[in-house]
Amino acid sequence: MKKLFVTAFIFLIVFNYNKGIAQEMSEKYGKTLNAGLGLGYYGYAGRSMPVLHADYEFDIAKNFTLAPSISFYSYRRSYYWGDFDHPFRYYDYRETVIPIGVKGTYYFDQLFRAGSDWDFYAAGSLGITLVNTSWDSGYYGNKNVYSSPNFLFLDVHAGAEYHLNMKTGLFLDLSSGVSTFGLAVHL
Repeated sequence: MKKLFVTAFIFLIVFNYNKGIAQEMSEKYGKTLNAGLGLGYYGYAGRSMPVLHADYEFDIAKNFTLAPSISFYSYRRSYYWGDFDHPFRYYDYRETVIPIGVKGTYYFDQLFRAGSDWDFYAAGSLGITLVNTSWDSGYYGNKNVYSSPNFLFLDVHAGAEYHLNMKTGLFLDLSSGVSTFGLAVHL
């Protein structure tokens, strides 16, 4: 009886281990909509601020996806200005920044033997930032208040997703640009 129990136990371990590897081998990461909130910094405001982010992943190769992405943040500041014709005072301006790019992601699930509940990845993003600035009426000074804007961005990412079920998961993406926490929907 003891031999039967040990044999059945070993069989269950091997069966579940091979089942996990088979799931990992067949897992697709694409067709996933990732939406999240986070903190971002692209150099415009001089500080990190709340950012909305979304991307949609497509399978390109085994363990590799590409995802068009878009983010959004906006902030308001005051700027002290005046000249001979205009009195010195504070003028308010609002900047809206929209980074648009592509994120390439490589998944390490097979290497880490993560199982079907977890995804671990490293990624890189490349894109441009669209910036719109609006000023109080009456301001005639220099409207480029940020120093040396960089319209191109390149970010590196490391992240993980925990699958709540087959269709949804929670992800944490740590990045050199925008770090986000959000919901992944697998379509």
